[in-house]
Amino acid sequence: MILVDEPRWPARGRFWSHLVSDLSYDELHVFAEILGAPLRAFDRDHYDIPDTRFRSALWLGATLLPSRELAARLRSSGLRRPKHLHRPPQPSTLSR
Repeated sequence: MILVDEPRWPARGRFWSHLVSDLSYDELHVFAEILGAPLRAFDRDHYDIPDTRFRSALWLGATLLPSRELAARLRSSGLRRPKHLHRPPQPSTLSR
Protein backbone atom coordinates (compact mmCIF):
# COMPACT_ATOMS: atom_id res chain seq x y z
CA MET A 1 0.00 0.00 0.00
CA ILE A 2 1.26 3.49 -0.81
CA LEU A 3 1.20 5.90 2.12
CA VAL A 4 1.68 9.66 2.30
CA ASP A 5 1.74 12.23 5.09
CA GLU A 6 0.61 15.87 5.00
CA PRO A 7 3.03 18.33 3.37
CA ARG A 8 4.39 19.85 6.60
CA TRP A 9 8.16 19.62 6.14
CA PRO A 10 9.61 22.98 4.99
CA ALA A 11 12.55 23.10 2.58
CA ARG A 12 13.54 25.17 -0.45
CA GLY A 13 10.62 27.55 -0.14
CA ARG A 14 7.83 24.96 -0.04
CA PHE A 15 6.38 22.16 2.07
CA TRP A 16 7.05 18.47 1.48
CA SER A 17 5.38 15.11 2.13
CA HIS A 18 6.86 11.66 2.54
CA LEU A 19 5.67 8.96 0.15
CA VAL A 20 6.33 5.34 1.18
CA SER A 21 5.22 1.79 0.49
CA ASP A 22 4.61 -0.77 3.20
CA LEU A 23 4.80 -3.53 0.57
CA SER A 24 7.92 -3.04 -1.59
CA TYR A 25 10.32 -0.52 -3.09
CA ASP A 26 9.18 -1.68 -6.53
CA GLU A 27 5.62 -0.60 -5.71
CA LEU A 28 6.94 2.73 -4.42
CA HIS A 29 9.08 3.42 -7.51
CA VAL A 30 6.25 2.59 -9.90
CA PHE A 31 3.83 4.86 -8.03
CA ALA A 32 6.40 7.68 -7.89
CA GLU A 33 7.00 7.38 -11.62
CA ILE A 34 3.26 7.60 -12.34
CA LEU A 35 3.09 10.60 -10.01
CA GLY A 36 5.95 12.25 -11.91
CA ALA A 37 8.39 12.27 -9.00
CA PRO A 38 12.00 12.09 -10.19
CA LEU A 39 14.31 9.37 -8.87
CA ARG A 40 16.45 12.07 -7.23
CA ALA A 41 13.51 12.62 -4.82
CA PHE A 42 14.06 9.09 -3.43
CA ASP A 43 15.80 9.20 -0.05
CA ARG A 44 16.77 5.76 1.33
CA ASP A 45 13.22 4.43 1.87
CA HIS A 46 10.83 7.20 0.81
CA TYR A 47 10.22 9.90 -1.75
CA ASP A 48 10.05 13.53 -0.75
CA ILE A 49 7.22 15.03 -2.76
CA PRO A 50 6.34 18.73 -2.89
CA ASP A 51 2.97 20.05 -1.79
CA THR A 52 2.12 20.56 -5.47
CA ARG A 53 2.05 16.75 -5.98
CA PHE A 54 0.28 15.89 -2.71
CA ARG A 55 -3.31 16.00 -4.05
CA SER A 56 -2.29 14.00 -7.10
CA ALA A 57 -0.80 11.31 -4.84
CA LEU A 58 -4.13 11.05 -3.02
CA TRP A 59 -6.06 11.00 -6.29
CA LEU A 60 -3.85 8.16 -7.55
CA GLY A 61 -4.69 6.13 -4.44
CA ALA A 62 -2.12 6.93 -1.75
CA THR A 63 -3.48 6.58 1.78
CA LEU A 64 -3.10 9.66 3.98
CA LEU A 65 -1.63 8.94 7.41
CA PRO A 66 -0.19 11.05 10.22
CA SER A 67 3.62 11.18 9.98
CA ARG A 68 4.16 9.05 13.08
CA GLU A 69 1.85 6.31 11.83
CA LEU A 70 3.45 6.40 8.40
CA ALA A 71 6.88 5.92 10.01
CA ALA A 72 5.57 3.12 12.23
CA ARG A 73 4.07 1.32 9.21
CA LEU A 74 7.34 1.67 7.31
CA ARG A 75 9.30 0.22 10.25
CA SER A 76 6.87 -2.67 10.77
CA SER A 77 7.04 -3.54 7.05
CA GLY A 78 10.80 -4.05 7.34
CA LEU A 79 11.44 -1.45 4.62
CA ARG A 80 12.81 1.29 6.89
CA ARG A 81 16.42 2.21 6.07
CA PRO A 82 17.78 4.39 8.88
CA LYS A 83 20.28 7.03 7.79
CA HIS A 84 23.11 5.55 9.86
CA LEU A 85 22.71 2.14 8.16
CA HIS A 86 22.18 3.40 4.63
CA ARG A 87 24.63 2.56 1.87
CA PRO A 88 24.00 4.38 -1.41
CA PRO A 89 23.05 2.07 -4.28
CA GLN A 90 25.70 1.30 -6.86
CA PRO A 91 25.13 3.21 -10.14
CA SER A 92 24.41 -0.04 -12.02
CA THR A 93 21.39 -0.76 -9.76
CA LEU A 94 19.57 2.41 -10.72
CA SER A 95 17.23 1.64 -13.56
CA ARG A 96 15.61 5.04 -14.07
